[in-house]
Amino acid sequence: MPKGQIRKALSGFYYVLDEDGERYIQCRGRGVFRNRQITPLVGDYVDYKADNDLEGTILHVYERKNELVRPPITNVDQAILVFSAKQPDFHPLLLDRFLTAIESNSIQPIICLTKMDLLEESEKEKIQHYIKDYEKIGYEVIPTFIDDPALKDRLMPVLEGKISVLAGQSGVGKSTLLNTILPSLELKTDDISKALNRGKHTTRHVELIAVNDGLLADTPGFSSFDFETMEREELSACFPEFASRSNACKFRECLHMNEPKCAIKAAVEAKEIPNYRYKHYLKFLEEIMSRKPRYSND
Repeated sequence: MPKGQIRKALSGFYYVLDEDGERYIQCRGRGVFRNRQITPLVGDYVDYKADNDLEGTILHVYERKNELVRPPITNVDQAILVFSAKQPDFHPLLLDRFLTAIESNSIQPIICLTKMDLLEESEKEKIQHYIKDYEKIGYEVIPTFIDDPALKDRLMPVLEGKISVLAGQSGVGKSTLLNTILPSLELKTDDISKALNRGKHTTRHVELIAVNDGLLADTPGFSSFDFETMEREELSACFPEFASRSNACKFRECLHMNEPKCAIKAAVEAKEIPNYRYKHYLKFLEEIMSRKPRYSND
């Protein structure tokens, strides 16, 4: 039975690249999927039945290593979180929200800070402080600016051999990364659009574009995350500097709030963990704890 990967989903059709990487098969999902509450997604590896050279039916979806809801995509290796240093101003609370959601899906985050050239001298020191904080946690941070000649050389190795997605609010420079800094990606987009007989400027769909032996999601992107499915005990694992110290807490399921002999609070007091990161953790924890139950037995 032929196997392939869904590279694009649009209007109820799934465009599956065959194992040889030579052609796209326009597929519908098997009717039984709806009864089983299975929705094929971009990034899925599937078995399909070819009705002819260009059309077929997806028969089986293989197990996923992760799944995002917005955008709907699976089997992602890493997320490039695009944030601007200015216009709009850098927002560490929003970045931590993104990081938490990405970490909860076992996806590697990479932080890309754009518009560094717009900073006044007085503002640069503050941004550099944030960069050092996140690098100390273990995150890769890529600062850049418009027409940065070195950015392509920094990004291409990051994309190599990985399935990546871009995340960030509008206006932070995602389109610049796609269209200006990575012209080879735009070329690949043209190639696939022609192969799928679609116009280049289709939007509001998810598409994986081949770039540097990897794949990058060409998507409208996602601008925010919530914690609808996360339990309070899971949150601290999404903060790497918490996870590495939590075994030293007195209580096994310490929430790092008011418990005695908490290793996280001690690290904050010792300035080993930035105070703003701890405040953001408490804010997210409060959101989770105040969330209304999704199901009721009434």
